[in-house]
Amino acid sequence: MNTNKVILFNPRSANSKHRIPNSILQVGASIHGHYDYVFVDGNLETDPWQTIENYLATGEFKYFGSTVMPGPQLKQAIPFTKKIKEQFPEITTIWGGYFASNQYKVALDSGYVDYIINGPGDKTFPSLLAALENNEPKTIVLIKNLIYKKADGTITKTATEALLDQDTLPKFPYEYLNQFYPVRNYLAKTFMGSKTLSYHSSMGCPFSCSFCAVVPIYNARWKGMSAARIYEDVRYFKDTYNIDAIEFHDNNFFTSKKRVLEFSELILNDNISYWGEGRIDTINMYTDDELRLMRKAGCKMIFLGAETGNDAILKQMNKGGTQSGQMIKDFVLRMKNVDIVPELSFVLGMPAATEKEVYDQILWDINFIREIKTINPKSEIIIYLYSPVPTEGSELYQQILDAGFSFPTQLEDWISPSWENFDLRKNPITPWLKPYMIDTIKNFETVLNGYYPTVSDFRIRGFKKTLLQTLSGLRYKTGIYQYPYEIKALHKLWRYRQPEIEGFYSE
Repeated sequence: MNTNKVILFNPRSANSKHRIPNSILQVGASIHGHYDYVFVDGNLETDPWQTIENYLATGEFKYFGSTVMPGPQLKQAIPFTKKIKEQFPEITTIWGGYFASNQYKVALDSGYVDYIINGPGDKTFPSLLAALENNEPKTIVLIKNLIYKKADGTITKTATEALLDQDTLPKFPYEYLNQFYPVRNYLAKTFMGSKTLSYHSSMGCPFSCSFCAVVPIYNARWKGMSAARIYEDVRYFKDTYNIDAIEFHDNNFFTSKKRVLEFSELILNDNISYWGEGRIDTINMYTDDELRLMRKAGCKMIFLGAETGNDAILKQMNKGGTQSGQMIKDFVLRMKNVDIVPELSFVLGMPAATEKEVYDQILWDINFIREIKTINPKSEIIIYLYSPVPTEGSELYQQILDAGFSFPTQLEDWISPSWENFDLRKNPITPWLKPYMIDTIKNFETVLNGYYPTVSDFRIRGFKKTLLQTLSGLRYKTGIYQYPYEIKALHKLWRYRQPEIEGFYSE
């Protein structure tokens, strides 16, 4: 009996239509043909723990690997991993993902997480399995991108590996995934198309914003697949499943203009819409003709980290690049002229020296957002409350420590309701943000989402959209945002989908 099989687990991340689990597909690709493994997708399992337990009860499995992102995934990743150590103590548990990398101390101190993959695991995961299988513990310290505890209890972070040439990595085992979960079930109907594929084409980001969870992992590094390599997968899904839309969930899809334009030429006649994430100052360097080519090739919307229109706060965030408040305004006008929807995220509630300064900054950005909507009403606005994930050693990191903020010291505390909301950046436990400030932000957000409902929730149209805009119009035009209960009632009745919480509405 083969007793060294691997479980690759994707914890539940949403309550509706689910994306293809790229994170565990990438790990699966790294060991495909070398180790026996199974996929368990918590999004599609009625009782994922029962499925995991049934596998472990066979005695054929030795390793449990889980991707662990902040927020909803913790609600399964933490208790399931703990149960595994209690019921099957001989199983080696391995975590990867942003939460695992950024909160490695609390994870390893829990006693039930054995190893953490710190960044890409394309070489790290199979190398770790090989060292454990061959009983060569002394070689583990030589494996890059790894965090673990030594026998004496000290935590070791191994060297960081250079980002690999993405074209040389093995292709994802989509057909193998299909044996566990029909791949077509992951292709959702969204506002972009009837069969939308979720896809990653690059790793990292070349910037070092001090509030971003990606920075400590990639340290301003970026590496992307070639346009031709991306297109191979797009054609596979077009020919096999007839997809008509793609969500590129890269941290920064538009980093290489050459790659984006080459991909646009390749996909030009395939009738496929796409959405991706980028930076305003990067895409602002594209010419109008290049932007029109992207739109003609299917680029329908771009998610952009505006963060704030306040140049002083952009500097505090260490946003880098050349972005400014004026650039944001000029950019949304350019997007209007080329018919690409800019989806702008704003981060409100940054720490400041005094309570008044914090609140004044919030009010300043609310007015800035209104100005953006005047320039380009189709601009999508996503509002986050600032949740500290700064890089250790940065000026912002010291600011949050000085303000009295600290993360939980017990892993189980991360699945309390308050910390789950913190991870979703909707209700941070931060000493400088007072309840009245949070109410101001949330009330404005409610009115804004009533007067300008997101196009990504395609159910909100016709009389629903008209009623919402009519009820919200007086509030928005007069700036009376307090107690918007009538708008909240309609949002609740129609289950209005905010994309920053669970992505696009999909069926």
